[in-house]
Amino acid sequence: MMPEHSLEGFSPTHSEDNEISINVGGFKKKLRSNTLLRFPETRLGKLLSCHSKESILELCDDYDDAQNEFYFDRNPELFPYVLHFYNTGKLHVMGELCVFSFSQEIEYWGINEFFIDSCCSYSYHGRKMEPDQEKWEEQSDRESTSSSFDEILAFYNDAAKFDRQPFGNIRRQLWLALDNPGYSVLSRIFSILSIVVVLGSIVTMCLNSLPDFQLVDSYGKVEEDPRFEIVEHFGIAWFTFELVARFAVAPDFLKFFKHALNLIDLMSILPFYITLIVNLVVESSPALANLGRVAQVLRLMRIFRILKLARHSTGLRSLGATLKYSYREVGLLLLYLSVGISIFSVVAYTIEKEENEGLATIPACWWWATVSMTTVGYGDVVPGTTAGKLTASACILAGILVVVLPITLIFNKFSHFYRRQKQLESAMRSCDFGDGMKEVPPVNLRDYYAYKVKSLMASFTNLSRSTPSELSLNDSPH
Repeated sequence: MMPEHSLEGFSPTHSEDNEISINVGGFKKKLRSNTLLRFPETRLGKLLSCHSKESILELCDDYDDAQNEFYFDRNPELFPYVLHFYNTGKLHVMGELCVFSFSQEIEYWGINEFFIDSCCSYSYHGRKMEPDQEKWEEQSDRESTSSSFDEILAFYNDAAKFDRQPFGNIRRQLWLALDNPGYSVLSRIFSILSIVVVLGSIVTMCLNSLPDFQLVDSYGKVEEDPRFEIVEHFGIAWFTFELVARFAVAPDFLKFFKHALNLIDLMSILPFYITLIVNLVVESSPALANLGRVAQVLRLMRIFRILKLARHSTGLRSLGATLKYSYREVGLLLLYLSVGISIFSVVAYTIEKEENEGLATIPACWWWATVSMTTVGYGDVVPGTTAGKLTASACILAGILVVVLPITLIFNKFSHFYRRQKQLESAMRSCDFGDGMKEVPPVNLRDYYAYKVKSLMASFTNLSRSTPSELSLNDSPH
């Protein structure tokens, strides 16, 4: 048991002009007691109210009785910022500092972030918000088309599975050619053929709707042009071959249909086969003629084949990832539009209900407000009174502001995904599996390590805020 003794030599109740010696990781400094007493809730301020060695050691790491010196095992390079705070009452954060280390340091010394001066506050808090952004980035690295080290390792892990399978090297080359457009000459040729077939199928469907290309039988029923049927059947045969080929050379059959692009390939051919089955059922059972309407609806689903182009377009894949991870911004946009539409529709109804039949009901005004706020402006319904025109002007201006605000955030995410997807494609094209697995492609391990450490520190910071800390100054004895 350490003997208790009075520390009246520096007690604030006896002498406020005395100096105390501080040693922070080898950086020694003498501080006046009255300077520390300006901030009694900080760690050094609470040190002055201690009257036993046990209470002192609750606040510092060691205490030298002979020299009356307090030792703190902290970063000496950050302590000058703490000294500046005691002298001026303001904190300043240099741009080269790690904001997470700085945040933990001032938390240790019991200094609140509110003391950060206005010249540094915006930059500091902006940099501290980056973990939320990078948490989204980490999620996108795992689940979307991104170019992180984890994604590249996952790609190589799939490629390595072929080494344990029959005809592994041949199947791996086919897998790379089918799933990675631009990987080789074969993959480019296959990609071009696939794009031509998709576009041909879409063009055929559009031309088939024109009266000039429609045929009518003796019963007055519209039939499909045989030339278009040939193109359609060839397209279905190609899409089926494409899907079966990818499935046959997939490294993991169980995970094959968990990939979004493979599901799109499946959905592009299912309507045809379901329609074929429905037509056979209707022909064999006339009582089920209503099922023919189902076939007509399924035929319209052919338009979704355009999504197959996402496999061959970096921009489309980046757009899909952007929409997936921008649900907050999209939700915010819809919320803003809903509020604006509700307000302006009621105002327009109140003003125009007796003068304009097109705006005689609130649901009709919803349509007008939606068209106006999105700046589409069909012109089918327009206000006629002066007050109505002023309301319409305000509605249009509000719509421009509402649409523009979230668009910048969505565009930034799209740029991020597009850049990462390009990097991933470049890494995949540089792969060489001629004699089996050789080595992982070159990646920037320094940046990856720094990113992971930064994310870990951010997690610790959030954890310390949500749970009681062992270093909490509020629990330290006075």
